[in-house]
Amino acid sequence: MATTIGKEARLTDLVESLLHLEHDAIAAYEEAVARIDDGGFKSSLQGFQRDHQRHVTELSSLLRDLGGTPPSGGGFKQMLTTGKVKLADFLGDKAILQAMKTNEDDTNTAYERASAHGEATPAARTLFEGALADERRHRAWIEETVARL
Repeated sequence: MATTIGKEARLTDLVESLLHLEHDAIAAYEEAVARIDDGGFKSSLQGFQRDHQRHVTELSSLLRDLGGTPPSGGGFKQMLTTGKVKLADFLGDKAILQAMKTNEDDTNTAYERASAHGEATPAARTLFEGALADERRHRAWIEETVARL
């Protein structure tokens, strides 16, 4: 499912949407870590989950600075991000990683758009670009790992 995050007109709305997306990603990583069999894969996924948790901390601080109140959880899409991981469990590690790749596609797209957002302050742009670098690294690892399986 392609994301629409990053198309918000107001910066506060964008940051709030990114926070929902990050909470969704954390939940998906929890499901993946609980289901993946390979210990090395599990360790990598746990590291990626920590990146998403750090993004929540950073985005929450930014949203407060902008006068907003950070959401405490994911959005409606969380059922989709976690559900596809649960379904993939029946097919093994490769399928779980492929499900996680589609989630990472959305976070990459969202942060690419956020980095180019017209209202983004220099601090916000730096935060978005740093998160985008993390998301690109996550997706690259997943793609490389799936290709080896």
